[in-house]
Formats: sequence, structure tokens, C-alpha cells
Amino acid sequence: MLNNNTHHANLAKTIKFLLLLLILCFSGSQARAYTTETRTVTDQLGRAVKVPVDPRRVVALAPSITEIIFDLGEERRLKGVTQFSDYPAGASLLPKVGSYIHLDIERIVALNPDLCIAIKDGNPRHVVYSLEKLSIPVYVVDPRNLDAVRNTVVEIGSLLNARDKALKLARSMKKKVEEIKGVVSHAGSRPRVFFQIGISPIVSVGTNTFINELITIAGGINVTAGPERYPRYNIEQVLKLKPDIIVITSMARGGERLFEMAKRNWEKWPQIPACRNHRIYLVDSNLFDRPTPRLVKGLEILLKIIHPELVGDLK
Repeated sequence: MLNNNTHHANLAKTIKFLLLLLILCFSGSQARAYTTETRTVTDQLGRAVKVPVDPRRVVALAPSITEIIFDLGEERRLKGVTQFSDYPAGASLLPKVGSYIHLDIERIVALNPDLCIAIKDGNPRHVVYSLEKLSIPVYVVDPRNLDAVRNTVVEIGSLLNARDKALKLARSMKKKVEEIKGVVSHAGSRPRVFFQIGISPIVSVGTNTFINELITIAGGINVTAGPERYPRYNIEQVLKLKPDIIVITSMARGGERLFEMAKRNWEKWPQIPACRNHRIYLVDSNLFDRPTPRLVKGLEILLKIIHPELVGDLK
């Protein structure tokens, strides 16, 4: 038998859902009047999703999706984005619907979207289900490597009737990656790299990450490669790894002072080759943790860090 607290909580959830439904019915019908024609597509989770042929009110549920839509020149369709959608500058001016991990369903519904684009790695599953119960189509992407990022660009381009531009952007990404692979093929060594994405605790990256792929393509060895995606380390463990290069970033925004402090802390350990040879670098996290075309820029930065002697060979 339910106690009073449980009963009240369930009642509150029911009322909240009905209110959302009312918002959708009364304020969304006019916004969708011009998007009645639909087509069925398959998203990256293998789900059949019925989407508008010409979506005009799109809500991007992750900063990477926002960035890709701007890259395609389709930002006029964007009516809402997530909290840290700060690139390009115009993204910061759009209405926010919470962070991509903590989405505000009421805000999303109030924007009358005819399409939401979500990402598996971060967006809560229950939010996708709730939006679909309210007849808001949700297309989910799941890019896990550079090839998948290119495919995601093309798929989002197809959704927004910008396939030609998306194909051009994907080809440009592939061309740059192949160019860097060609340059790296002439490298005489493969330096050992420790890539730090968290400061306290010290967190690095395993094999199944974008950063591991970028390090490998740029001609380095990821000393923390392994099955755990984001392993934690202490100073003694890093001492044993003996990295030639340390790269520091963080998913925390606005933490430049912390990055500099982390760099100074590493400089106290001359036993580590990277510290002894002053090969400690700070980089912009957005170029490495967002599955967007800017990953290629992150790749170029890593090449300059790992193999500065080869940079002159780039076109």
C-alpha cells in the first residue's frame, strides 16, 4: 500500500505531465501548422523516428549538436540549446533548456519544437521518452570516433535539408585527417603522452575515447590506453608511466587558473620526462571533448605538441 508521500509524489508527476501536454496542445499546434509533412528516418540507435520534412523549430540537446547546426549554416532553425552551448558566439544568445545532462522538459516544450536532436552519451533516456510521449520527435546521435562524427554531420545535414554542405564538411574533415596521417608516417618516434582531463582527482583517457584516437593519429602513444574510458591516477602512478608529454585540460568551464596550477604542480616532479624537459601543455577542452568538426583542429594542435618537427610538412 502506498504511503501518503508516495501518493502525493505520483500525483504531482501526473499533474506535471498533464500540464506539459496542455502546453503542447495549446501553444504547439500553430507552430506545427507548417510542418505537417513527415518522413520516417532511422537514428543512430536504430530507432525509427518520424520527423518533419522541413523542420523549422529545432532544439539541440547538447553543445556539440548546436555547433554542428551552426557549421551547416542552419542556425535559423535553432530555437533552443543547452547551457554550455557557447560556440560559435551566436549560440550563447539562444534560449537555454538546461544542461545536456539536466534538461528542463518544460522549457523544451514551451519552445514548441518540431524536432529535438539528442546525444546518447549524456542526455537522460527518460527525457527522450517524455518528449516522444508528447509527440515531439527526438533523433538521437551516438558518435564514438572521428568516422562517426563525420557520419553525424551528414545525418544532421540530411535532417535539416543541408546534405550537400554536410558532405562537403565531412570530406574536408577526412582530407585533413588523412593529411596528418601522411605527415606522421615520417615520424622517427612515438612520444608517450599523458592526457589529463580532470585535475582533482587526476583523470585521464582510455582507449575508447576521441582523445585516444587523436593522440594515436598525431603520432603519440596514449600511456593510459585501456578498457576504462576515464581512469583515475595518483602522482606515483604517473611517475611509473614516465610520459614524455603531459597535456592538461578540463571539462570544467572557466578554470584557467586551475589549469595553470596543475601545470606548476607537475613541474615539481623532474623524475617525469615531460616535466624534466618542460613538455607540459594546456589546451582548450572544447576542441577535444565535443564530437564536432573542431576535433580536427584539436588533432592539429596535438600534432604540433607531439611532433613539432613535422608541422612544416602540413599544407
